[in-house]
Amino acid sequence: MIEVEIQNETHQTQARLRFAAVPRIGEGIRLREPDGFWASYDVIDLWYQQAEYGDIWIPYLHVRMTPTEHAAQNGTGIANQFVDPSRDYEELEFDPFKG
Repeated sequence: MIEVEIQNETHQTQARLRFAAVPRIGEGIRLREPDGFWASYDVIDLWYQQAEYGDIWIPYLHVRMTPTEHAAQNGTGIANQFVDPSRDYEELEFDPFKG
């Protein structure tokens, strides 16, 4: 297991977690939010710093909440940006099981 220092840009927090492999830049990871729910985060930076003892290098991750996850938590879903306010949607029949 590899112990990784995670710096969370969204909540301005730091935590140490253990991984079987260090996530790469651009990959997504799931982290527990302060409210106890899980959320998706994108790895935006990865670097290594030498430990104070021996020849050991500690990986650091800089993460930010995935934009769609952030929009969902704020109540502004990603679909809201595609809604045309001039169109009357009440007259449309919406059935997700029809092709």
